[in-house]
Amino acid sequence: MAATPSVPTQLAPNAVRPWIALWEGFLGSLLILAGSVGVGWIANGSPMIRNPLVIAMRTDGAGVMTSIILLTVGALILLRAWLRLGQRLAGWGQGTLRLVVAAVCLWSAPLFLAVPIFSRDVYAYTGQGRLMAEGLDPYNDGISALNNWFMLGTDPSWAENRTPYGPVFLWLARAVVGITGAQPDFSVLLFRAIACAGVALCVIFIPKLAAQHGVDGARALWLSVANPLFLISFVASAHNDALMVGLAVAGVWCAANRRGVLGVLLVTASIAVKPITILLLPFVGLLWAGKKAGWGRRFAFWAATGSLSLFLLWLLGLPRGIGFGWTWAILDSTPGYTGYSPSGFSGQLVEALFNAVGLDGGAVAGGFRSFLTVASIAITLWLILRGDPERVVRRLGLAFAAIVLLAPIIQPWYILWFLPFLAATGIRNNWQIKACYVVVGFFVVFGAQDQLFAWQFVELPVATKTLSSVVALSVVGYLLVLDIHTRKLLFGRSAEQP
Repeated sequence: MAATPSVPTQLAPNAVRPWIALWEGFLGSLLILAGSVGVGWIANGSPMIRNPLVIAMRTDGAGVMTSIILLTVGALILLRAWLRLGQRLAGWGQGTLRLVVAAVCLWSAPLFLAVPIFSRDVYAYTGQGRLMAEGLDPYNDGISALNNWFMLGTDPSWAENRTPYGPVFLWLARAVVGITGAQPDFSVLLFRAIACAGVALCVIFIPKLAAQHGVDGARALWLSVANPLFLISFVASAHNDALMVGLAVAGVWCAANRRGVLGVLLVTASIAVKPITILLLPFVGLLWAGKKAGWGRRFAFWAATGSLSLFLLWLLGLPRGIGFGWTWAILDSTPGYTGYSPSGFSGQLVEALFNAVGLDGGAVAGGFRSFLTVASIAITLWLILRGDPERVVRRLGLAFAAIVLLAPIIQPWYILWFLPFLAATGIRNNWQIKACYVVVGFFVVFGAQDQLFAWQFVELPVATKTLSSVVALSVVGYLLVLDIHTRKLLFGRSAEQP
């Protein structure tokens, strides 16, 4: 997966009317906003639940079905707008970065106001902030230890779960609760603002990181940030992963530009949001050591990177004595698997095969998934120790991808952890970008039908997931077969054609 050609010096002549794609995406976001009112996640204790419009859209079958259609069609329109923007800016060059940034801002604006969709984790953040406010330890106590926790929108699966986030995010959650008094709607907006800070860091530093690798910054930003999975997951869903990724990208850029201490500080802050980015520290050490560093210098800077990061994390854990309680999230993996992950899907095939010959397929499949996890660790170690010193960031992105893709459990937004690093170091206009289209499209469709709220007493002629799936597959079929522009992306010789 080599880097793309150097940045062109002027706007390509085949960059045709990009404003059409910008407004198409804005329309898609508006439809998502409208649909979220009927099938998004609203806390039972929210005043919104008593709004006449909300009541009409959530208690009447026609209102719920209309909301499902609006949300699903809006998500697919946003997907098409992203694809068409890439086609309309084909050739990239001068002036296109400004257009991609405009797309990110324009498409994000309605999503900022939407009812949470695709996930309700943002309500758990409020619960974790309440745990901090009431003097409880989020690393030992579940949200069920709080009075009235269910009325504030938290998914019951969080009731007894320990918090898997780092101390920086816990203090941010505590600050949000202090400002809002745990009012759910206001809290969602503040957590969205925190997520948007992470998006802003990505917008600033991904083009810088791309330019350093001879890759067009606008194209890298379009691939990694303007895509609908990123915007819906990090703005509409308000996942704290947005801040984690933004800090990580900023830290890696600093480390790659002779600002090693600042790079370690930023990556450590990323770890203190979600610990998974601890994976980046060895690569940050390599960047800090420099391209020509020998083994002695590498080990010295690895030691310096690890010691400084560990010291900072120790300091962050001192207030309230929460210490290193977050380490359980790294050491204690969640049981089970997701059927669409490579590990989960292939494990199911292994299980069926061994069951068919009378053996314990479940045990074999479990061992197979464990093998893939160990393989991902081996790949990561290889990429840390071996490889082109000019391409450390690329090795970092591939290591992150291995850890995510070979894990038994993958959430849709996990793809966004490593995509910025791969985009910034080059994704070619061949099978690589086509794979990106397929993955983003799959998870947008999956999210649209997987996380839909509907009261059980509402009578519907068809199940919510079935309706969303039919609508989504119909639109995808149109994009693949009937749309003369988007069908070129997967079946044409070139992945990007105007």
